[in-house]
Amino acid sequence: MANVYELAKAIFKAKSYLASSTTEEKNFALKEIASEIERDKQKIINANIRDVHDAKNKGMKSSLIDRLSLDYRRIDSMVDSVLKLVELKDPVGKIDTGWVLPNGLKINRVRVPIGAIGIVYEGRPNVTVEASTIALKSGNSLLLKGSSSAQNTNKALVNAIKRALKRSKIPSEAVELIEDTSHETVTEMIKMDEYLDLIIPRGGKKLIDFVVKNATVPTMETGVGNCHIFVDESANFDMALRIIENAKIQRPGTCNAAEKVLVHKKIARQFEPLLYERLSKQGVELRGCEETLKIIPQMSPASESDWSTEYLDLILGVKIVKDVDEAIEHIRNYGTRHSESIITMNYENALKFTSQIDAAVVYVNASTRFTDGGEFGFGAEMGISTQKIHARGPVGLNELTTYKYVVFGKGQIRT
Repeated sequence: MANVYELAKAIFKAKSYLASSTTEEKNFALKEIASEIERDKQKIINANIRDVHDAKNKGMKSSLIDRLSLDYRRIDSMVDSVLKLVELKDPVGKIDTGWVLPNGLKINRVRVPIGAIGIVYEGRPNVTVEASTIALKSGNSLLLKGSSSAQNTNKALVNAIKRALKRSKIPSEAVELIEDTSHETVTEMIKMDEYLDLIIPRGGKKLIDFVVKNATVPTMETGVGNCHIFVDESANFDMALRIIENAKIQRPGTCNAAEKVLVHKKIARQFEPLLYERLSKQGVELRGCEETLKIIPQMSPASESDWSTEYLDLILGVKIVKDVDEAIEHIRNYGTRHSESIITMNYENALKFTSQIDAAVVYVNASTRFTDGGEFGFGAEMGISTQKIHARGPVGLNELTTYKYVVFGKGQIRT
């Protein structure tokens, strides 16, 4: 088993090959990866069955087991996402802007890969494929540090990726997986300034906080999602119920799932019983504020800590607010700058919400579940960035590039 140092050194070396690879060479490699994953489908599922079995024995909650689990449909979706990347434009070499100085110098700002990237992520094996292929298409090499809960699956997927790369002109060392599942390897990895250009932590708050606070390699902070839906007094009740149901229930273990619902006080007595009836019969535990409990006393009481908690489970916090301004203030205090939504027929309130909410993605009359690279047309994503510098929202191909200035002259010298 190669150690972290050896693997980081390997992807550092591979990044120079990738930076000069043509779009055709990268697309060929992606097609081969898609084919290899398709051929290895049963091996991957067998490996995943072992991981899921171990996770259940360890008492992992059902929503996280859902994130971990693969089936034929999810693997087909992986393959489709890889092939969609083939169709997308290659950002590398694109000229963002250019101008000519009075002295005749021609300056172009050109997109270039970030370089050697490390990603630390939790038990979501689809990330292994998404991160690897989006890195390759954008000209970056990648060092993967997945969760021990998905290690068998990750090994099977990376083995398929590396076999595919051997049939291409992209070096197979462009994607490496750290097989040592100890926490010490994370600490070692995030301090390898000499080999890594960027670290991306993708997972829960504890993981992200650890990486951001301890890394000496620059980091791109991604997505803890304490996401809110505010139901305004003018909201269409049927629309609101459908959106909340989708945002909470479809895949509760994802960072773009709704965790809190804020309800305008003028409609609370009519709307909240409908919400409780609709979600509780589908297994959702609703936790209400004091005013909500007066309307629905059988609802569980919410504590102060509930308002800042990302449940990643079939739990939903419900709070009554007096108006859109109080909803905005609550989100400012407890939100994580990920995805927030307002359900309203009031155009002014929609504009106020979208202009005053500080989040990567703000919705009007839509589910927060759309915050996703594939749904945004990016093909895949490296994660959802909740920071403001360089990249924000779904991290796609363009967000995995930076730029350099290329200057053409005719012998000019500075006086």
